[in-house]
Amino acid sequence: MRYKVLTVDDSKTVRIIVKKAFKAFDCEILEAGNGVEGLAVAAKETPDLILLDVTMPVMDGVEMLTKLKSDPALKGIPVMMLTAEGGRDNVLKIAKIGVRDYLVKPFKEEVLLEKCGRVIDLKPLNDTPTKTKSIFDPADILVVEDKPAIVQQIQEGLKHTPWKVRGVSTQGEAIDVCAKTPPDVVLVSLSLPEESAFTLFRLIRTNVKTKYTPVFALVVKTETSQQQQAQTLGFSAIITKPIDTTELESKIAKAMNLDTSQRYYALEQDCLIMRLPENCSPSVLAEAAHYLKPKFSEAVDAGFNKVVIDVHQIRTLHMGVIKLLFQAMQTCRELAMNFGLVGNAQIISECKGFEDTRGWTFYDSIDDAKVNIGRSAAPQLAGVS
Repeated sequence: MRYKVLTVDDSKTVRIIVKKAFKAFDCEILEAGNGVEGLAVAAKETPDLILLDVTMPVMDGVEMLTKLKSDPALKGIPVMMLTAEGGRDNVLKIAKIGVRDYLVKPFKEEVLLEKCGRVIDLKPLNDTPTKTKSIFDPADILVVEDKPAIVQQIQEGLKHTPWKVRGVSTQGEAIDVCAKTPPDVVLVSLSLPEESAFTLFRLIRTNVKTKYTPVFALVVKTETSQQQQAQTLGFSAIITKPIDTTELESKIAKAMNLDTSQRYYALEQDCLIMRLPENCSPSVLAEAAHYLKPKFSEAVDAGFNKVVIDVHQIRTLHMGVIKLLFQAMQTCRELAMNFGLVGNAQIISECKGFEDTRGWTFYDSIDDAKVNIGRSAAPQLAGVS
């Protein structure tokens, strides 16, 4: 599992020191220059640890920390504060808001790594596979759950993937599986008797074959004490019951550091195809947006100058989709790429109801778009607030 560390500091020097310190480890370092930028990056990337400076312009560390802890989606992210010697007492005062630890500037790299190592498992970079796996590659998922209906639900929810989902009902069976053929991800029910789920987690972490295997906790939504115990112990993710298998799939992909771009982007013949699925939830849109500029740039580098933006699977239009489409079209213009939209009758009708989209034109099919892109005027861009 590749951890994400967000450093929020108005000092570029400090951010460089942080990046240098983590250079030998399998971590992705994200950067922000103030609290406003930090909150935006945190919301988009959901880092595993935030290194937060106290004194910054625009929004300081205390205000960012307060907003972070008031957001249900972000409040669980561990935060380590960075402060000058004179600000040590201030950090101790605000620790009750939710600070995992603090560092006094200037700090040594080894001290930073030692403290961060208490929060995330720093895996040496030279142990990391060089090839990024795709969302379409096979994977082995082990579910440790004594309720067959839950195992069946997970198998049914992930059957569209190339992943093999195996279910066992006891700690002993799970240990045998991990010893023989270590899985790529382990899902453990916290309702197993005698707290064997937590014992199993510790055994998995002490086994060299599974030390870095992502382990998810399956827990009833209302069992907050169990969730807190799992977070404290270091489970990779918490999956609440009833299980949202779409969310589960997304978390598994993130934990395995899978390339999910092929869900949305493909090079076909002489153009790049961007496809949006029927379910354009916020997480889906964020994932598609994450790959947008890199994939468009790769297409240009490969000699492609056409983009087909296919939204015909979408049942209804909403502002999140519109903003992503504007981003795609603007990127095409910046890269001097010709583009065309493919939609369905419902989407075309709904576009006429928005002032910013009523001028958009659509092709009936991808083949039609491939033939005609560049021959007719592209949709005009307007502002979207």
